[in-house]
Amino acid sequence: MNSRHVVRLFFSTLLLGGLSGGAVGFAARWDSFKPLFNSMAVGEILMTFFWLIGVGLIFSVISQMGFFAYLTLHRFGLGFFRSLWNPVQVVFILFILFDLVYFRFITFGKNESVFSYLLVAIILLLVGLIVAYAKSKATNKQAFIPTLFFMTVVTVIEWVPVLRVNDEAWLYFMLVPLLLCNAYQVLILHKINQKSAEELKQKKLQKQPKIKNKLENA
Repeated sequence: MNSRHVVRLFFSTLLLGGLSGGAVGFAARWDSFKPLFNSMAVGEILMTFFWLIGVGLIFSVISQMGFFAYLTLHRFGLGFFRSLWNPVQVVFILFILFDLVYFRFITFGKNESVFSYLLVAIILLLVGLIVAYAKSKATNKQAFIPTLFFMTVVTVIEWVPVLRVNDEAWLYFMLVPLLLCNAYQVLILHKINQKSAEELKQKKLQKQPKIKNKLENA
């Protein structure tokens, strides 16, 4: 992947995170922002929206850091575990989903039902399965487990700052932009790699006649 595509991926993901953060922020924290709409405080509404976009941009940067960290981890895992890397990832997926329910419930859910904690893990898993299926259909079957690992394990790691606070509005406010940015990056990566490979091939083909002419004129 050349630098031009890296920059394009960075800014497109940044835009997605910002816009989704602004939209989801109003929806997740509607009770707090509803008085602004009732009073038609246009200036405050715009300021709040831009603030939410700014927070969404931060979520996008966190997502991108997690994505490139996982690409490094994936290379390391393939080199170290070889054929066992996929089973190892499955173990981590199950472990992180169990922890997401169990540790949050014993920490925050003393007088609550476990269902709400279980629902979050189910939503995360379902989104991960959908994205992993789409990735495997677009590339190959071997991409299913790595994509599911990224969409579950890495997303939860990125989500930790809000998980520790356990504010329901903030939980979804951060989760949705993270999932959108993570899904976008992992689904578009192979397309960017293909474009980069095609551009590199074209450059080589363009250079060959020039080199041939130089040799003939030498």
